[in-house]
Amino acid sequence: MRGLLFVVSAPSGTGKTTLVERLVEIVPNLTMSRSYTSRAAREGEADGVDYNFINRQRFEEMIHCGEFLEWADVFGNLYGTCLSDTERHLEAGRDLVLVIDVQGARQVRRQGRERIAIFVLPPSPDILERRLRGRSKDSEEAIRRRLAVARQEITAFEEYDYVVVNDEFDACVERLGAIVLAERARLAVARRPAEEIVERFRAAPATDVTR
Repeated sequence: MRGLLFVVSAPSGTGKTTLVERLVEIVPNLTMSRSYTSRAAREGEADGVDYNFINRQRFEEMIHCGEFLEWADVFGNLYGTCLSDTERHLEAGRDLVLVIDVQGARQVRRQGRERIAIFVLPPSPDILERRLRGRSKDSEEAIRRRLAVARQEITAFEEYDYVVVNDEFDACVERLGAIVLAERARLAVARRPAEEIVERFRAAPATDVTR
């Protein structure tokens, strides 16, 4: 069976990447897509682990050749999801999570591609600002820019199938896991294995039942 494609978006600082990293650890047959980016690796990041780090020229060549499922310019750096990588996972029957921003999610939606879209909201503006300041060495100007973009992005929650609030980490991961398991159980997804079970019942010898 072809895998399911999940899209998770959230304003910068909401914790979407950390949430999905934990999610794929506890949910079997679920993989997080590794994005390409033109930015330099930060301290502690490794090429091929956190991102596929490439220079801007190579990134633009990939755009020109149509190699991205989606891509976006985020605060002056380019980020994108490789189309061939995505197809390889899905064709192998693995469910895949794209952790992408609102721009990228809209590109995927415009293509008419089947996906389950999840938007993660921060509990409040104050908590988001505190998280941004606590996690980053960004300048004051950069933090204010991220907060301004977040105010615009949160209004996009209506474009998604599910909305969860990252008010408490473990609880939020549980909600995301429940969404994945529920989507796997939908009839459109589970029909084939269900039909195979039914056929095995039909092929089994009839058993007389006496009371």
